[in-house]
Amino acid sequence: MENKKKMQPKFHIRKGDTVKVIAGNSKGKTGKVTSVLVSKERAIVEGANMITKHLKPNAQNPQGSIEKREGSIHISNLMLIDPATGEATRTGRRLNDNNKLQRFSKKTDKFI
Repeated sequence: MENKKKMQPKFHIRKGDTVKVIAGNSKGKTGKVTSVLVSKERAIVEGANMITKHLKPNAQNPQGSIEKREGSIHISNLMLIDPATGEATRTGRRLNDNNKLQRFSKKTDKFI
């Protein structure tokens, strides 16, 4: 039998993109994507969806602590910010001059 790999979905958000949160507790906030969790369809955005993490005592921190960190946000609740205009935009993919698929802004119709 042939070994079939699961295809990874293509998202409109990538690591390093600046995005705007359009739904949830952090609605309206903007930030940079630090990582994308492909299997869960979620992303971690700087300064958005802050959660409180309780850390157990260990050798470096014998007292234990409470730490604030970013939680993940579902990809559908994020909108890419167009680098050219600075506004949130929907994205599409089309072939560029080198016959490679590249994202483009549906608002300005230019490649990102």
